[in-house]
Amino acid sequence: MAGKCGCPCCPEEPRAVPLWPMKGTSTLAPADELWSISRDKAVKLRIEGSGPGSEIPITIHQMFQTTVEAYPDHPALVFKKEGQWVNVTWRQYYEQCRAAAKSFLKLGLERYRGVGILGFNSPEWFIADIGCILAGGLATGIYTTNSPEACQYVANSCEANILVVENQKQLDKILQVKDQLPHLKAIVQYKGELQQKAPNLYSWEEFMKLGEDVPESKLDEIINSLRANQCCSLIYTSGTTGNPKGVMLSHDNLTWTCNAAAARVEINYAEEVMVSYLPLSHVAAQIIDMWLGISYATTTYFADPDALKGSLVNTLKEARPTCFLGVPRVWEKMQEKLKAVGAKASPLRRSVASWAKSIGLQYNYSVMNGENLVPWGYMLANNIVFKKVRAALGLDRCRFCITGAAPITKETLEYFMSLNIPVLELYGMSESTGPHSMSLNEQYRITSCGQVLPGCKTKLENPDKEGNGEICFWGRHVFMGYLDQPDKTAEAIDQDGWLHSGDLGRHDQNDFLYITGRIKELIITAGGENIPPVPIEDALKAEVPIISNAMLLGDKLKFLSMLLTLKCVVDDNGDPTDELSPEALDFCRLNGVTATKVSEIIANKEPAIFTAIQEGIERINARATSNAQRVQKWVILERDFSIGGGELGPTMKLRRPIVVKMYQEKIEEIYAVAKQ
Repeated sequence: MAGKCGCPCCPEEPRAVPLWPMKGTSTLAPADELWSISRDKAVKLRIEGSGPGSEIPITIHQMFQTTVEAYPDHPALVFKKEGQWVNVTWRQYYEQCRAAAKSFLKLGLERYRGVGILGFNSPEWFIADIGCILAGGLATGIYTTNSPEACQYVANSCEANILVVENQKQLDKILQVKDQLPHLKAIVQYKGELQQKAPNLYSWEEFMKLGEDVPESKLDEIINSLRANQCCSLIYTSGTTGNPKGVMLSHDNLTWTCNAAAARVEINYAEEVMVSYLPLSHVAAQIIDMWLGISYATTTYFADPDALKGSLVNTLKEARPTCFLGVPRVWEKMQEKLKAVGAKASPLRRSVASWAKSIGLQYNYSVMNGENLVPWGYMLANNIVFKKVRAALGLDRCRFCITGAAPITKETLEYFMSLNIPVLELYGMSESTGPHSMSLNEQYRITSCGQVLPGCKTKLENPDKEGNGEICFWGRHVFMGYLDQPDKTAEAIDQDGWLHSGDLGRHDQNDFLYITGRIKELIITAGGENIPPVPIEDALKAEVPIISNAMLLGDKLKFLSMLLTLKCVVDDNGDPTDELSPEALDFCRLNGVTATKVSEIIANKEPAIFTAIQEGIERINARATSNAQRVQKWVILERDFSIGGGELGPTMKLRRPIVVKMYQEKIEEIYAVAKQ
């Protein structure tokens, strides 16, 4: 198999050092440290002596080639063309990645330089990413929501020789900043006709033909020189606290983590179906859609670009995935839709659904607790309610319903448990190549992120009396370092090689991990009390269902307050409108309120809604562990948070520092009134 030669094929490559003289011997580049900040410097791998974590390191190409040899004609990628689904087999996929690699070489891609990819999920995104890696470059996703300046920052940081953009909209951003990109040699557009002729600007079809005269042997030479402990991919953090950092991931980070995660959940070769729709510049989507796909020969369907605006369910119903990752907001939106449909049903149907959900919740709690007691009526509830709900969501074949990337509420988890759709939480970060701990269907605890991946370790540093400490990671999933950022790398990886997450957590007696807060998000009041905001925010959202987002304030301040938004309809761009959502309208009706707009509720200080919110606040205050944890003031904002508005990151995570800046005046008003 390619990539196993013991001697270097390129003169400038460091001499390869055989790892083990045994079957499938791997070669690694020489390295004496566990971390690196240089794009061309290899790292020592955290290889265990035996058992999980001791597996032979392999490159992306070795993993890909193994799958192509085993399942050449199995469908790998499925995409829509003129309304019809089109299949790309594993052999075709591999050949297209090689063709892209040769075209990158023809365009002058240099070793360890970036190829930036800016666009919605598509086969071309995958092929550009893998083609870049095979050609010896650093594959770099760029968020489609980035401003031209943010695109310039990432492209300049990775020293991009080539940028691959989806369409004219993304091309325009790059054209605005290309003069500030000294390493840039070419731009490729993969969707739509080119609307202008420009030197070094290519359509996808033109690009794929460019490398036809590059000899296969030249590409093989580069592939054979790749080493598992060298960098091949950059994931840029979403920059919620300053400029994004380039997380350097090695071949081994990606190949080992995929195999370890898949083995944990017992994924089957050439049987699983996925739907790709979350941003591929984020580690979670990349690991599940792209790398797990290659590792286990899955079939990946591509959703439409407006997936998160409502079309996702159509793709799910057509693809019927066996594994589905939704960020918490996706599950919450499904919950809202199902509740809105339920509210319109006849009284009889509503009572049947309510009965079925109570059975579903009872059954799933018994499974979770290892009792597996099937309550009376379960089979009937399954046939008349659960199966129909799963089919309506396109999840009738789904064996793994997963959530991650941000905290999810207990209320949403219990809602899906009651419909016999246990949603399994996983936890990790870009710096751990995605997953660190995972929940399984038969092995989970509600609100826990599961147990650590086999071959990895968790350490809780400086635990308090409740056992909450900073979660630190060890394993082959731990990243190489931040590109060109020695100080940030030293903050993240300590002298002993442990990765510090910045998250607070605790273990229960069965080693299930619970995330209890984020050190940077902790609100430290003027009185010195440490308060994690998420439990208080989630509690209020559960008490008052008209609330969409809640953000707790009080850092270095005398008391806690909250910024609140109401549930509203989003437009075709995913931006919030002034119209209340169906669920919000139901809440209004129940409280005798006729308003249909957010602005009407705010302008009229709608007494019934304001009272309902205040009563919800009082109920959560009654459960507070101390006076300092009571919320004293709150304000409703004119519009809901969104990605476009800047308050939410690409995976719908709340960007707290940005929200504080955006609503500084409102915040000052809350606290100024209190001072008077």
